[in-house]
Amino acid sequence: MNAQTERRLIDGPIGPIECAIDRPSDDAHRDTPRGVAVVAHPHPLFGGTMDNKVAQTLARALVLLGYETVRFNFRGVGATAGTHDEGRGESDDLLAVVAAMRRPGLPLVLGGFSFGAYVTTLAAARLDGADAAERLVLVGPSTQRATPAPVPADTLVIHGEQDDVVPLSATLDWARPQQLPVIVMPGVGHFFHGQLTQLRQLIVRSWH
Repeated sequence: MNAQTERRLIDGPIGPIECAIDRPSDDAHRDTPRGVAVVAHPHPLFGGTMDNKVAQTLARALVLLGYETVRFNFRGVGATAGTHDEGRGESDDLLAVVAAMRRPGLPLVLGGFSFGAYVTTLAAARLDGADAAERLVLVGPSTQRATPAPVPADTLVIHGEQDDVVPLSATLDWARPQQLPVIVMPGVGHFFHGQLTQLRQLIVRSWH
């Protein structure tokens, strides 16, 4: 994301997982971040990597909010071992990153874009009690081909009105039984082309 991004391999369930770590630069959070955030990227079979622009935008927003932020490549992408596993193994990968990167006493935030948002819900559902995430942020979540796990009421969900990959109606159908609010960006497609700055600002403004 910038010259300060640290790239690292960590041990995953089936081999190395490639990570990129960004830390807050503001004085208040440089030494002690507000928490640790893990960001998951879109579908690897359609070109998704941790360097996807929407995933980077999500990470930038979380860094601005004071979180040490970790992006990582799912299995079979970049230097991460393994092959695509339709979300099951990928949620294992995400939890391995959480285990390696979270800091005792600091809150955990999980975020994802598209397929990464779907995987984020699966992983979050496997964390409970003291291990549970403080908050989730899901951008353009994949809600049509597979159903995400239920999420907490304060989950931040953002979807483009003109999403041509995951219809807004599919995400509303998923959110409705949970009475989960969805923030809709008018006229915006799945990849938020030309709207990444607005997406970053929206995430920052919507945090608490």
